[in-house]
Amino acid sequence: MTERRAFALLEVIIAGVVLAIGLGAVVSLASRSLMEQQRGERGVVAAALLDQLLAEILVEGPVDWPKQHDTSGTFESPFDGYNYEVVIEEAEPGYPCEVMAIVHDDAGRGYRCATRIAIRAGEEPNPERMPSEPFDRQSYWDSKDDENAATK
Repeated sequence: MTERRAFALLEVIIAGVVLAIGLGAVVSLASRSLMEQQRGERGVVAAALLDQLLAEILVEGPVDWPKQHDTSGTFESPFDGYNYEVVIEEAEPGYPCEVMAIVHDDAGRGYRCATRIAIRAGEEPNPERMPSEPFDRQSYWDSKDDENAATK
């Protein structure tokens, strides 16, 4: 009977060790999964910030943007953990400028995007964009509705 109790105790100890190893693996996987999720979130935020920088450069033009903005710095809150750097290489007339934007997250990882953006030729920095004559959208769509009703 003592052998049987010893054997049962040995089984309990082995089961406890196997359970501890399994729980350790689960905790390790959960921790790694959480780190990868945070890394992905930082990547998505960095991509959005890169898109914002390049959109500003596209709207303002690669020649005027550096005159109105710093080419490197830190984003405003809530993205103050992210830094940026913009490199714009001037181009010959008729060719687009090479533009590279780099964003570094709070973990030090860098994200970069390079593109070409044409120089805004002959326009004032912020032209007023209005149609040459007024356009009545409502009557346009009303006429389309009338045409569709007539064809049915």
